[in-house]
Amino acid sequence: MKNHRSPSPSPAAAHLVPPALIPFMAVYRVFFTAPVWDHVLVLVAGTILAPGKRTVSAALRVMGLGSTAGFARYHHVLSQARWSSRAVAQKLLAMIIEAFLPNGPVVIGMDDTIERRWGQKIAARGIYRDPVRSSHGHFVKASGLRWLSLMVMVPIPFIRRRWALPFLTILAPSQRWSTERGRRHKKLTDWARQAILQTKRWLPKRAIVFVADSSFAAFDLIASVRQHVCFVTRLRLDANLFEPAPARRSGQRGRRRKKGRQLPKLSKILTNRATRWTKIVMPEWYGGERRTLNFVTGTAIWYHAGLPPVPIRWVLVRDPSGEREPQAFLCTDLNATPAQILGWFVQRWSMETTFQETRDHLGVETQRQWSDLAILRTTPALLGLFSLITIWANTLSGASRRLRPRAAVWYAKSELTFSDAIAAVRRDLWSHPNFSMSRKAGDIVEIPRPLLRRLTETLCYAA
Repeated sequence: MKNHRSPSPSPAAAHLVPPALIPFMAVYRVFFTAPVWDHVLVLVAGTILAPGKRTVSAALRVMGLGSTAGFARYHHVLSQARWSSRAVAQKLLAMIIEAFLPNGPVVIGMDDTIERRWGQKIAARGIYRDPVRSSHGHFVKASGLRWLSLMVMVPIPFIRRRWALPFLTILAPSQRWSTERGRRHKKLTDWARQAILQTKRWLPKRAIVFVADSSFAAFDLIASVRQHVCFVTRLRLDANLFEPAPARRSGQRGRRRKKGRQLPKLSKILTNRATRWTKIVMPEWYGGERRTLNFVTGTAIWYHAGLPPVPIRWVLVRDPSGEREPQAFLCTDLNATPAQILGWFVQRWSMETTFQETRDHLGVETQRQWSDLAILRTTPALLGLFSLITIWANTLSGASRRLRPRAAVWYAKSELTFSDAIAAVRRDLWSHPNFSMSRKAGDIVEIPRPLLRRLTETLCYAA
C-alpha cells in the first residue's frame, strides 16, 4: 500500500515512541509505508496517553511535539495517507479472536450509535433519534453522524463479565447526503448486511452468532444472511407467523406455497391461560442480575407479503415479578435452545457500556476533523483502540500486578473496569527505559527534563 509522499519524522519524534508499543503494534506494520508507520506509532501512543480531547494536536502535545514544525504530516495520516481501514479491522478481529475466543462460536453484537457533531463541512451528518437521551415516551433528536459498529462479545479473564470489543465501525450517511450526490440511499440494514457477510468471509471456518436490536429485525436482512450466520434479534408480538408450507402432492399444479396455516399471534399466546410456560433461571438479565423467567418457544415461518419467508425459532419471555414487559426474540438457528438464544441476546447489552466508555476515556465526539476521509477513519480508530487497550491490558494481567482496580479506604472496588485497563497501559507506556536516567537503586529517581515537562503539562491540563 502506498501513500502520498511525506517526509520522514524527526529523530526526536521516533525517539519518543515508547518501546513497549512497537512489538504490540508490529502486526499492523504491513498496512503502512515506513514514513506513515512512524507517524501512526506516535499518534497511537499520544491518543492513549492524552487526557480529555482526542485531537491530533492533543496527541502531539502529550508526546512532546507541540513545537514541531511538521505537525501537518500527522494530520495527513488520517486525511490523505493511503491505507485500508478494512484491512486493519480484519487484523484487529484476528487479534481479538486469538486472545479471547480461540474456540467455540463467535458472538458479535451489532448496533448503531450517534456521534453528535455539528458544522457545515461535515457533509454526512443528519438528524436522528438520539438512542441515549430518548425513551419510550420522550423523543430526542440529535445532529450528528450515524455509525454502525460490530463488536465481539468476549469473556475477559481478569473480570467476571463479558466486554464488547469493537473491530469494524462503518459510517451510515444520511439520506440528504445521498440525495445531494445523486446516489441511491443505503439503509442501515443494507450496511448491516454487507458488514455481516464481510465478517463471515474473514472467519469462514467459525460459527458466528450475530445479535442485534429491533432496528435490524428486517425480512430482507435476515433472509440474505441466515444461510451464512445465526441471527438473533427481537420479534414483534404481532408478527405474522405461519406453519411451514405443506409438501406438494404428486401432479399438483401451480406455484409452490410459501407458508402454511397461520399461527396465533404471540400477543394472544401471552394472554391465553392455556399456554404452558417453562421456568428458566438466567444468570444475567437486565443490570446483570440473576433472574427467574417464564418462557414458551416454537418454530414458525415469519412471512410478509412480497418478501421472502424466513424460518425462525421464536421465544416469548415474561417476567413473573412484573418489573419488565414481556418480550419476544427470534433466532434463525431452529436447533438453538431458548437458554442459548436468551444468553446470546443478553451479551449485546455490554455494547452500550463500550459506547459510554469510549466517550468517557477515549474522547469519542471530541475529535475535530472535518475532511471526509479523516471522519471515516477517526471514530472507527478510537473504537478500535478500546479493543487494543483491552488486549494489551490482558497481557499485563498475567505478567505482573500492574493491572489492578483503583480502590481506596472509602471505595471498595473489587472488579476491574476499562478505566483501570487504560491506566495500566498508560503506566506501561510511561515506564519505558528512558523514563529514568538514574543507575542507582533507591528512592530518588532522575527524570530527564523534557519528560518531566511532558508529565507536568499532561497533569496540569488533565481536565
